[in-house]
Amino acid sequence: MNRAHASIDIGSNTLRLLIARPATDRNSIEPWDELAYAHHIARLGEGLHHSGRLSDAGMDRCVKALHEFRNLIDAQQIAPEQVFAVATAAVREAANGEAFRKRVLRECGIDIDIISGDEEASRSLQGSASVLNSDTRNDMLLFDIGGGSTEFIRADAGGMIDGISCKLGVVRLVETHLHSDPPSTDDFMAMKEAASLHLDAVEKHWRQQSEHAPKSLVGTAGTVTTLAAVQLDMTTYDAHRINNHVMQRDEFTELKERLLAMNHAEREKVPSIESGRADLIIAGLAIIEAIMERWNYPALISVDAGLLEGNWLRSYADNTPKL
Repeated sequence: MNRAHASIDIGSNTLRLLIARPATDRNSIEPWDELAYAHHIARLGEGLHHSGRLSDAGMDRCVKALHEFRNLIDAQQIAPEQVFAVATAAVREAANGEAFRKRVLRECGIDIDIISGDEEASRSLQGSASVLNSDTRNDMLLFDIGGGSTEFIRADAGGMIDGISCKLGVVRLVETHLHSDPPSTDDFMAMKEAASLHLDAVEKHWRQQSEHAPKSLVGTAGTVTTLAAVQLDMTTYDAHRINNHVMQRDEFTELKERLLAMNHAEREKVPSIESGRADLIIAGLAIIEAIMERWNYPALISVDAGLLEGNWLRSYADNTPKL
């Protein structure tokens, strides 16, 4: 039996694929051996905030990317029952989300599990914790910024303390508040204020659970990893350098000011910012700054692993017979 499994994360902005098998080296930092990886910025959730539906263009881009994923999966001879695809905010909120799920199954042969915000948070934590330093994961606030939602998870050595998913995403913020190029002070502040309203809900959730701001602030997903890559001046992305990278508060502020001073075309020319993310990075900066200011964090730790890897770990544990 092929012990490799395929994990697919269908986000509101980005689609990611990981094909991996359990690590053969017990000393490996990651608990998997990667066989193939791919990702596409498809902006599946584009326009959802206004229409309540997935757009035809967004669905077409997503299906095209999933056909490419299907080819990689077939090349690795992965059986259908070893392919685990999850969809998040865009698909679970859209009025035509179920119709999209059926279309993907029909055209791509990929069966999507539309997971809840709580489940998304749980799997993101599992993926991130698998590659973080023990000192960090023993007392941390993990946030996962997506296109349509952001998950906030408090965790300690025993695992998740609590988690909450907010309808705070970079695509939502850009479509609602980004009106100028370069971004105006008013646009950026409007994004921060929108983010702050969601942080109120996060704090309220904490008070219900016992209020505590964890020691370490950890971010995962494309916004955070892109910022880390820009600071590290990467021309070729290296997840190993991203994992556990520490960005001090003053370094974040300097990077923020540099990116805000650029127009869209200038940001697109930055080697570490991939195509399709030059506008979204502005919304991500607003969310991160709001978080750091709210709980007075002196630094941000980045991690590349998240929902995709957590989904792989969960599906492997749940579906592979014990040897």
